[in-house]
Amino acid sequence: MTQDNLVTPARPEDPPPPNRRTALAIMAGFAVAGVGGTLLGGRLLNPPASTADGDFAGETVEFLIPLAEGGGTDTWARFVGAELVHKIPGVPGFAPVNEAGGEGITGTNHFVSSAPPDGTEVLVSTATTVVPWLLTRPAVRYDFTRLQPILANGTGAVVYARTGAGVSGLSDLVDRPTPLKFGGITATGLDLTTLLAFDLLEMDVDATFGFEGRGPVNLALQRGEIDIDYTTTSTYASAVEPMEEAKTAVVLFCLGQLDESGEVVRDPNFPDTPTVVEAYEELHGSAPSGPKLDAYKTVLGVTYTYQKALWVPAETPKAVVDLMRTSSEALAQDKDFEEAADKVLGGYPLDAGADLATRIREAYTVDASVREHVITLLSSSYNVTVE
Repeated sequence: MTQDNLVTPARPEDPPPPNRRTALAIMAGFAVAGVGGTLLGGRLLNPPASTADGDFAGETVEFLIPLAEGGGTDTWARFVGAELVHKIPGVPGFAPVNEAGGEGITGTNHFVSSAPPDGTEVLVSTATTVVPWLLTRPAVRYDFTRLQPILANGTGAVVYARTGAGVSGLSDLVDRPTPLKFGGITATGLDLTTLLAFDLLEMDVDATFGFEGRGPVNLALQRGEIDIDYTTTSTYASAVEPMEEAKTAVVLFCLGQLDESGEVVRDPNFPDTPTVVEAYEELHGSAPSGPKLDAYKTVLGVTYTYQKALWVPAETPKAVVDLMRTSSEALAQDKDFEEAADKVLGGYPLDAGADLATRIREAYTVDASVREHVITLLSSSYNVTVE
């Protein structure tokens, strides 16, 4: 067959192009369909949590730990979280997530801006993140009074001094010929409570900050480079007790705990050691009062009595909050957990009582006068500017 014999079939005419209005309508239709498909697909792949019915089955509870892995807060959070999920109905998974940076501020800011209010994301707080909030540092975007607490755990501390500095008891803390040298990590962290204790007792103290931890401070004290220090309950036996036995150091007072009425009482782990309030009475012959005491009690509460805590967003339904709190309470009452947790919790029980939210709300209510007193003390006595 030759090329001339090929027959080309007739082609139907192309349809006319749509006008502008029709084209826009078609594009809008595809856009709506695409968004709808994305949302539907997202829900199918990541269905929204359904926890208000009291069942966390199939869910995972994420613990946002705003500090680096391996520290005391990280160890505490992982231990408590891994145990807590077994008490929550449905036994959800447990996912610890570390988001370090900015002394804990970065991760905490992230939590309050993005955590869903359904109990599947929980914030871990500690004194490191609470003190910047108390001082209203500009970088802080979170407010603990607008979060809901699930549980809390306290700790304690004692203040001790080396005998080589001429300290054998409380009377050697005042009217000294030269100030006592204190070694600290940062004035705007856990050290703040001890600085306020010095302020309350009207002690003459010079401070050097920048140590990498309490261990290096303890070694500096043993070398005679500093004179006075504090140690938390968990490190007392290894760091201070041997020095006491060797009579190279003496324990002077404990920072104490706040009781349910907001008063400073003796630490249950140091029942024979006077509190800073009792030390004041011995030194000055009367009970303390006024702005110094108010500031001390406020900071003691948020840095020691309720040092570590778990929080969920303010919008979390009451049913979910109650469920997580009662699950925490069940964990606190578990004898096996209590025995296993003794070292991690430092001898202080988990606090998840029915009135926890009320007590924490009171402890975290900071008067402007208290905040001003703290900021002024840091500036005038330690040349530390809050920024």
